[in-house]
Amino acid sequence: MVRADIIKELPYSHPFLFVDEILEIDDDHIKGCYTFKNDEYFYQGHFKDNPITPGVILTECMAQIGMACFGIYLLKDKWDQNAIAVAMSSNEMNFYKPVYPGEKVTVISHKVYFRFNKLKCDVSMSNTKGQLVAKGVIAGVAFNK
Repeated sequence: MVRADIIKELPYSHPFLFVDEILEIDDDHIKGCYTFKNDEYFYQGHFKDNPITPGVILTECMAQIGMACFGIYLLKDKWDQNAIAVAMSSNEMNFYKPVYPGEKVTVISHKVYFRFNKLKCDVSMSNTKGQLVAKGVIAGVAFNK
């Protein structure tokens, strides 16, 4: 499966798609990026006169790249967007730096395990300066629709 095709298979669209590109992928890891646009809808109220990306959105970006895209890739032999769905089942996240409008982030996810259609990953996000923004564990599951 081609990297761009994986993104097209995601069950998200604007304004809730937080994947621009998959940079690397294999059976053990994925690396992708996203640039938070200056006019993202959530900046309007988070925070007044000092917009930063909400942690829940950073977590979602990490889950879309590090779990959903990765899961679609790992299921490539049986993936069918019309029959299978992916969903985050749990996460434990720590945040270290804010992400501002216009910033590009890179997400790297390493597989802890993938069995019985459940994927658990160690995921990290860094900014363009190479600074750690967030780090944690995300798990998800693929299921028949």
